[in-house]
Amino acid sequence: MTGGESLETLRKYAKKYGIDINDKQLSQFDKYYEMLIETNKVMNLTAITEKNEVIIKHFLDSIILVKYYDLSNKRVLDVGSGAGFPGIPLKIIEPSIKLTMMDSLNKRVKFLDNMCIELGLHSAAAVHMRAEDMARNKQYREQFDVVTSRAVANFATLSEYCLPFVKLKGCFIAYKSVNMEEELESADNAIKILGGKVKDKYTFEIDDNSRAIVVVDKIKATAKAYPRKAGTPAKNPL
Repeated sequence: MTGGESLETLRKYAKKYGIDINDKQLSQFDKYYEMLIETNKVMNLTAITEKNEVIIKHFLDSIILVKYYDLSNKRVLDVGSGAGFPGIPLKIIEPSIKLTMMDSLNKRVKFLDNMCIELGLHSAAAVHMRAEDMARNKQYREQFDVVTSRAVANFATLSEYCLPFVKLKGCFIAYKSVNMEEELESADNAIKILGGKVKDKYTFEIDDNSRAIVVVDKIKATAKAYPRKAGTPAKNPL
């Protein structure tokens, strides 16, 4: 399968969810894939490398959010961005986003910044920080309309990482597996403490993968005590 044919798979799948991808965007996704795989040879970015799998499990999974939520002109923070998911695919699909990506590993941050340059993504940058430290910086605390994360962490921990960045009336959006009801229930107290309230849960199928997107509205300011010091949210979730 050639690159062009493979990327057409992305356009075809996206169309099923009401998402249109133009030729420029398709070209950006193609370049993204090539740079991701090349860099992955020397840096651990993703265990998924086969093109069709990257298209479905990374690209499509990331952009599906625009079917459910209007991101146009929003200031977006992607927490624990890693290889750039969902931030970069969302920025490609909705160029009006003002995107900040955060990762605790500097070499990944350099990869993300270079990717933004190579793909011609404006108003997009990466920050080298831990979420617990970054959320105490006035430049970032409660400054974002939308905070996203596909990070592998339980919902209570993820909420403490993300909700302090969300401005009032903004939201935190988590990408999860469909079997997250118990996890979400156990995070109910943490979400309340941090000023959030679960608004919507969307479930969808991509091939044989059952996925979910959870939208948590920010209804009150996060107390200054949160997030707790680095490492604590993961070791001792609220």
